Amino acid sequence: MSTTDILFVIINLAGALAVFLFAMKLMSEGLQKFAGSRLRHVLTKITGKPLSGILAGTGVTAVIQSSTATTVMAVGFAGAGLLTLNGAIAVVMGANIGTTVTAWIITIFGLGNSASGDGITLSMPMLIAAASLFFIFSKKDKMQYLGQTIMGLALLILGLNLMESAVPALSDDVAHAISAWSHWGFWSILLFIVIGAILCIILQTSSAMTAIILLMASQGWIEFPIALALVMGQNLGTTLTAQVVAMTTGTTGKRTARAHLVFNVAGVLICLVLFYPISNGIVALTGITSDNPTTPENRALYPWAITIFHTLFNVLTTVVLAFFIPQIVKIVEWMVPDKTDADGEEEFRLTYLEPTMLSTAELNLQSAKSEIEEFSKRVLRMYTFLPGLRTAKNDEEFDGIMNRVAKYENITDRMELEITKFLTRVGSGDVSQHASERISSMLRIIDNLESIGDAIYQIAMTRKNKREDAVHFDAGLNANLAHMSELVQKALDVMDANLHDYDHVDLDAAYAAEHAINEYRDRLRAQHLDALKLGVYDYAIGNAYSSLYALYEKLGDYVINVSEAIDGSRKHADD
Repeated sequence: MSTTDILFVIINLAGALAVFLFAMKLMSEGLQKFAGSRLRHVLTKITGKPLSGILAGTGVTAVIQSSTATTVMAVGFAGAGLLTLNGAIAVVMGANIGTTVTAWIITIFGLGNSASGDGITLSMPMLIAAASLFFIFSKKDKMQYLGQTIMGLALLILGLNLMESAVPALSDDVAHAISAWSHWGFWSILLFIVIGAILCIILQTSSAMTAIILLMASQGWIEFPIALALVMGQNLGTTLTAQVVAMTTGTTGKRTARAHLVFNVAGVLICLVLFYPISNGIVALTGITSDNPTTPENRALYPWAITIFHTLFNVLTTVVLAFFIPQIVKIVEWMVPDKTDADGEEEFRLTYLEPTMLSTAELNLQSAKSEIEEFSKRVLRMYTFLPGLRTAKNDEEFDGIMNRVAKYENITDRMELEITKFLTRVGSGDVSQHASERISSMLRIIDNLESIGDAIYQIAMTRKNKREDAVHFDAGLNANLAHMSELVQKALDVMDANLHDYDHVDLDAAYAAEHAINEYRDRLRAQHLDALKLGVYDYAIGNAYSSLYALYEKLGDYVINVSEAIDGSRKHADD
């Protein structure tokens, strides 16, 4: 084969692979958009039992064809308190099983039919059906997404056929080169596990790797045991890619990624122990003959046998390791301990927003929702510092609390900036009207959360100025402000509860809490004006006192704005 011929084959292969990858992306995005917000509702129904998490992870991944997206949603729910870390690990285990659906799609619709030309024959009417949906239902989003899914599947089949047509000319040369590494017994299995992991990391997609393995086996490049080793290596490669992504996430994200790694490494070790019994069993089940493994008859059976192994491998390891989820949790907590700074305070970091965007607005917004819930936790923690400013016994204690308030105020500014940038990026893409409205609601939520942080800082600064000016309140004024602080705390608690459950927003409780704050502010203001007229306290005391209860009331306004925006976001998601 000349250099020119080889170059043309490589170009054809690259083009066919590009079609395949584009088809997988198109089909995955269409499925995710078609499923919509129902995906996250599935995960919220998970019970404490591992089986429910595994089934949910399997189902969601099978639908959206993206184990990464499923993992991100699991991390988000774990941080929001809707899933424990144990539950998130169970979901990730299920996602491993869900990814095997890709192999079945390729085998059933692609390689299993390509020999007779049925693959291309099937893809043509599918493309026509997809185009019909686009034109006939041009104003109906759901039908557009269904058309996108069908078109993606049709192009996937077409891409597989193009890949098959490009590789035969290389088969003899490649088979000869690979055969030199394939006859070292168990060492060959270990070698090709490593090769499979490296190739998967390079390709950055397990779907493409699955297609390549099935194609290589069906063309006779590799024997059956080597194909199984590559499948095992592929599973390791996907976890290593996740580690890179998790480097920019918080503790929960890192622990989930480490759990994925621990789980898959343990799965490969289990499968290595049972490798030959499993391999021989599948050979017997599918009817592959051992006298000449690369005969056309055997090669036609390889995609089915490899797909069966891929599924059995993930199901078997999940069933075994599901009993050891508590131990996996302890391992990943040891691997990723909680980080604190020199003062014992948790460091600032975004927990759920990934550096790479997911393929649909719905899943990106779920990550943003989880980050907003984390934002709320920061604000509530910041509010708990305020009582210490009144009770501080000395300047050192007072200054320490002020430093913490200032630190958290800076964190709220940074969180607002980063979440806003993320939502802006999501909104600049291809989003539906509902997603656009939900983004607007979220932007309003984070704006008001940041304003709450500013109000808390202003209260702290007022306390600081009061202390520096040697202004002292009597027991009555301190009691009034303490009661006002309690009313605001109740409003914050209602707001935080609403942020954790968009589907059950308690606006009545939010309005009742705000009404109580406003009513008490009015009472304090009336008493304050009377006290000034009667000369009960001087101007400096009165100014500090009125500034504080006014700031508390202003803080309450921002709180109710958050609950109102949450309710608007829920309505947009449900429409």
